[in-house]
Amino acid sequence: MVRSLPYGLFGLAAGTLTAGAGHQEPYAVIVLTLSMGPAEWLLYRYRGLAVAALHASTTPRGFRLRAARALAVCGVAYLVPLALGAVLVGASTARLLLLGAVLWIALLLQAFGVAWPSAAPCLAAAATATALPLTGTVSAPTAQLIGCTAAVLALLAVAVHHLGRPTAHA
Repeated sequence: MVRSLPYGLFGLAAGTLTAGAGHQEPYAVIVLTLSMGPAEWLLYRYRGLAVAALHASTTPRGFRLRAARALAVCGVAYLVPLALGAVLVGASTARLLLLGAVLWIALLLQAFGVAWPSAAPCLAAAATATALPLTGTVSAPTAQLIGCTAAVLALLAVAVHHLGRPTAHA
């Protein structure tokens, strides 16, 4: 039960962030929901690209660079259609992209068994998006931008570190 705790907390954080986004822009959440199918496929695609990078690399540094490139390619492949969907429904592109990136990178890390380091930034983003508006100093959309920006930066650092090691893909 304790081993599943970070996955459950991630689900709570993801639900909180998505509910907050839905309260502000309901159609954005529809776009985000529809993007989860391609997101899953891109998680699978990243695994394939990372294994190919493992076979093609002769040095750890070469592998880290190839793995980072695969992460960037798959991340952009997920975010570009998400941005188009945001424009289509008139939602805030920045907020939707940041939320989508948080969810996608966290799910990728969880697929590789990196549970707590992926759950913690998401929990912090959810806490920020929930608590800051209660202070009356920041609006809910701005609080979500702040929380998701910090989470994306933290998750990217974790992803580059963990997924840049050949042993993560063996």
